[in-house]
Amino acid sequence: MSHYNTIMHQLLTLIPRHHFEKQVLALDTDKYVKTFTTWNQFSTMLYAQASGKQSLRDIQNGLAAQGSRMYHLGLSNSVKRSTLAQANKKRDYRVFERLFYNLLDRCKSITPKHKFKFKNPLYAFDATTINLCLESFPWAKFRAAKGALKLHCQLDYSGNLPCFVAATNGKCHDLTVAKKFFNIVPDSIYCFDKGYMDFSWFRRIDINNAFFVTRAKENLKYGVVGQHDVPLRTGVLSDEHITLSSFYTLKEYPDKLRLIRYYDSETDKIFEFLTNNFKLAAETIARIYKARWQIEVFFKWIKQNLKIKTFLGTSINAVLIQVWTAMCYYLLLAYIKYQTRYKPSIFYLHRMVREMLMERGSLIDLLNLNEERLDRIKCQEQPYLFPV
Repeated sequence: MSHYNTIMHQLLTLIPRHHFEKQVLALDTDKYVKTFTTWNQFSTMLYAQASGKQSLRDIQNGLAAQGSRMYHLGLSNSVKRSTLAQANKKRDYRVFERLFYNLLDRCKSITPKHKFKFKNPLYAFDATTINLCLESFPWAKFRAAKGALKLHCQLDYSGNLPCFVAATNGKCHDLTVAKKFFNIVPDSIYCFDKGYMDFSWFRRIDINNAFFVTRAKENLKYGVVGQHDVPLRTGVLSDEHITLSSFYTLKEYPDKLRLIRYYDSETDKIFEFLTNNFKLAAETIARIYKARWQIEVFFKWIKQNLKIKTFLGTSINAVLIQVWTAMCYYLLLAYIKYQTRYKPSIFYLHRMVREMLMERGSLIDLLNLNEERLDRIKCQEQPYLFPV
């Protein structure tokens, strides 16, 4: 395998370098820089994400231990903690944000479609909270003595890709971010929980010829103006056309809505779903909302496998650089999985890359390793403590 570059180097070759350098030039992040460029910074941060490094010292020691393999990252000398910390604090995080959306465009072209029969694009929108120390992160005030970072995400059901990400302090309401940054695409279906209940927001989606699916609140006031036939041997209990009866909600959303009562045998619970889509079957509407768990799985995965719960710097710029690098790494894994039609999960692909990150070998050959062979290779690389 000596004629191969490292797995880490092959990951970097998947990055659109021309686009990256174009953004560096536009945001002038390499101004007065002599050695540790923005590309070097991204390479180092990507290495930290892929290898699971926990601190600046951990990154420095990990890279220093690689010796001659450092040049594959474009780094001629060991990265100092102070150099990386200063770069994360000062350099504009938008370089990494723009790289994320460029990678997203490449991933979208190769991802499989969602598993529903209809052709409408399907998205889930939600947010997750990451607790922070308020003393170290004063900009992330959440409660009186607590700090938090909130990640807002729109997940594309086709490929389970995060197609929109925003980071705010913990006090920012989920709906505020949705209203400010959300790009409504006609004919799309958007699914979210009761935390996004706002009829002026729903009206905006409807006016833009898109659809929403959410759960109705228990205190919803309405009048029934019509109904669909309820199919036999399904969990659908009722399928009604309604109009809102409260003065303010009716003013915000004067058109008809569809209210579906559904019994879920798995949880032995009855749910009420609210939507402006009158064409899809009631059971399909229920399955759309049930599939919203995918975004919960996504949040759980990135919290467990990417470095976004603890941070290498305390400034908001340093935090955002780390978040966007983590998201870029996730898209790289997704791109490899879908481009090569890799059948195992992204979690297993991440483990393979992490274990073999700085080893020389073909990335394609790495995908053909099973868990037993991977463990055997790693054991062979460990030197004996005592000669045999």
